Amino acid sequence: MSIPNLITLGRILLVPVVVWAIYTNYTLLAFILFLVAGVSDAVDGYLAKRFHMSSELGAYLDPLADKTLIVSIYVTLGIAGNIPGWLVILVVSRDIMIIGAVMLSWLLGSPLKVKPLLFSKLNTAAQIVFATLVLAALAFGFAGPVEQLAQTALMWLVAALTLLSVGFYTREWWRHMNAGEAGRA
Repeated sequence: MSIPNLITLGRILLVPVVVWAIYTNYTLLAFILFLVAGVSDAVDGYLAKRFHMSSELGAYLDPLADKTLIVSIYVTLGIAGNIPGWLVILVVSRDIMIIGAVMLSWLLGSPLKVKPLLFSKLNTAAQIVFATLVLAALAFGFAGPVEQLAQTALMWLVAALTLLSVGFYTREWWRHMNAGEAGRA
């Protein structure tokens, strides 16, 4: 177990604490822990690359930690009424569809190696920035027109990038599955 993997595991263990902090209205704590999780993501990635500590386990743990954190925060913020339910459904459904497509390709004997697409990276960044802004607004009481406009703009950006990401992943999956069919024919 390498240091980057331990840091990633720590990020996964932070998820229930962040969820609890949001749910119980300890929004400043939730905001701080979310920032700590973000910094830990950067640190474990840096250490893995800089000191050649990358591992197959880390390649699975890191995206698992990221998705666990994002999905958990969106669901909790949605349940608490801090973000619209439709956005939570969109974000969570995207991840379920991607996981389902990968599992289906494995079950059909045509394993798909998922590599992050540009829209996926932009989508994740927008999701993180939006969640950070919402948590900051809750923690520090930002509720002015500028903050509301920024939140609304970011919310629609997250929605648009999520839909684009679904479209591009679906296209890649479709191509992969059809290429497998052509090879078996």
